[in-house]
Amino acid sequence: MPVVVVTDSSARLPQSLTEQYRIKQVPLHLTLDGVDYREGIDDIPADIIDTPGVTTSGAIPNDLETAFGEAIEESRGDGVVAVHMSRRLSGTWSNARLAAEQYSGQVRVVDSRSVGLAVGFVALAAGQASAAGADRDRVYEAAIREAATVESLLAVQNLDNLRNSGRMSAASKLLGSALSIKPILHTVDGSLVLRERHRTFSKAMAKMLDAAAEMSTDGEVTVGVQHSQAPHLADEVLEKVTARIRKVTSTLVVDLGPVLGCHVGRGAVGVVIGSGLTPLGE
Repeated sequence: MPVVVVTDSSARLPQSLTEQYRIKQVPLHLTLDGVDYREGIDDIPADIIDTPGVTTSGAIPNDLETAFGEAIEESRGDGVVAVHMSRRLSGTWSNARLAAEQYSGQVRVVDSRSVGLAVGFVALAAGQASAAGADRDRVYEAAIREAATVESLLAVQNLDNLRNSGRMSAASKLLGSALSIKPILHTVDGSLVLRERHRTFSKAMAKMLDAAAEMSTDGEVTVGVQHSQAPHLADEVLEKVTARIRKVTSTLVVDLGPVLGCHVGRGAVGVVIGSGLTPLGE
């Protein structure tokens, strides 16, 4: 049987793709008033990202260990490659390493050095390699290559969630106290950093599209758009960014979900550029 890929719910992959490439998504968690919610499993209130007192946490060791065990059984000895969000942004990668120790080298764990749909692109690269018949080491290498090249940008409308999240690097100090500042964030070496800041969100959007076009190589790319409860804005971004990139083989639009939404706030929208994927759905 093919190698099985495991990731976490920050990857934001739709069910159609997880089923096609046999990718398992382990839930991240939110806690509010003593109630624990599992992302992608439990019914989570839509307004939770605006609710004070919400805390988020990564995938827990027990869930990861269970997912790895099921994946190993499904692979019938071919093994597992686990792709998780950056170790600098979450404890999920560390928990995955601990869980993998229970399975005597049958699980290889990848630090995607990303967050959100960029994690999904790394997991998809692994899933596509597995579907093509690659062994565990080659599936791992496909994930590492995509992790090294995937690009991710995010424009944020509301700074309150971002300031309270604690996930920004020291560059967050540059935001100052001006509530009108609209930042563009970029993942660099696994950290979420400030790339640019602008006075209006429309300007930030325009500059994000410029950057996405510049990041795209001359080769074929997959374009993803991720948003926080802003589907119409995401559709607008997708239309504009694909018009500026010459060789787009596939596109994907996803909601960031409640866990990441709690950190970036309602209305955030971003672009992810992947260069190592075959056309999605084929």
